[in-house]
Amino acid sequence: MRVRIYQPARNAMQSGTARTRHWFLEFPQAEPRDIDPLMGWTSSEDTQSQVRMRFDTRADAEAYARENGLDYVIQPSHKRSLNIRPRGYGENFATDRVAPWTH
Repeated sequence: MRVRIYQPARNAMQSGTARTRHWFLEFPQAEPRDIDPLMGWTSSEDTQSQVRMRFDTRADAEAYARENGLDYVIQPSHKRSLNIRPRGYGENFATDRVAPWTH
């Protein structure tokens, strides 16, 4: 079984970097999910696919995988540039603007 170690990238709806600092170790899905005929729920007897472990550094995640004899793949992180302006929203109402603010 090959686990995946990755650092999540921020999505397009985020402007900050929260929840992108940690590294995660995930187990793959070993068997396909079944649909319950009565309720229509999706279920599986594979509990390993629900495990998602969080580590502070990539080295910690790799060390854990090595200690437990897990074959692992490191997925490179996709860093996005920050979208933070120097003065931000308050710049719209500043008294020292070069040009008047209009719609």
